[in-house]
Amino acid sequence: MLEAESRAKAVEDRVKRSQFFLSNLRRYPKNMNPLEMTPPLIHPSAIVDDGAQIGTGSRVWHFVHVCAGARIGQGVSLGQNVFVGNRVVIGDRCKIQNNVSVYDGVTLEEGVFCGPSMVFTNVYNPRSLIERKHEYRATLVKKGATLGANCTILCGITIGSYAFVGAGAVVNQDVPDYALMVGVPARQIGWMSEYGERLDLPLEGHEHAVCPHMGAKYELRGRVVRKLSA
Repeated sequence: MLEAESRAKAVEDRVKRSQFFLSNLRRYPKNMNPLEMTPPLIHPSAIVDDGAQIGTGSRVWHFVHVCAGARIGQGVSLGQNVFVGNRVVIGDRCKIQNNVSVYDGVTLEEGVFCGPSMVFTNVYNPRSLIERKHEYRATLVKKGATLGANCTILCGITIGSYAFVGAGAVVNQDVPDYALMVGVPARQIGWMSEYGERLDLPLEGHEHAVCPHMGAKYELRGRVVRKLSA
């Protein structure tokens, strides 16, 4: 009964906050980012430890656990059963789908997509009977990267900006910006635009390509791709 009353009170408080926001909407400058206006939405079943930082406009869904040292930006979505460790940084507008654990030492820059049930690690050679917390290896996922469903990211590596890791891939080495990675272990098979469309480029050389959807131009020099125009 107490649990039911607590949930009802949480819903009532949320409704009141929404009504207050709507009633005061005209007071906000027209050019203000909506993410700066709305408090984070936290489902009653979620656990957010004291000290955790969650930015405005973020959504924390069913059975999520956010540890005290986590820093989460604006407009982030944490799906059902997500775990966020203490030494974790999650940038603005990241989407973390159901059943993902973001362990200590993982940093996600702005706009990273983590597909359902994908896996991070933070110890390279774990043993149940040996304490290795002092051996955690940091993992960095740069702006706009996509990590497909059920892929695995070994610890200690960097995933480049707007890289695209296919579903089920196992990544055990650094990934270049815009690279398309598939397989076990993951291998590069191409390049992706910031929109998520495949670019007509070889793996290596000196060529140009245009995103088929947005029209943005990209240049390949050697094994490095960069965007030339919007």
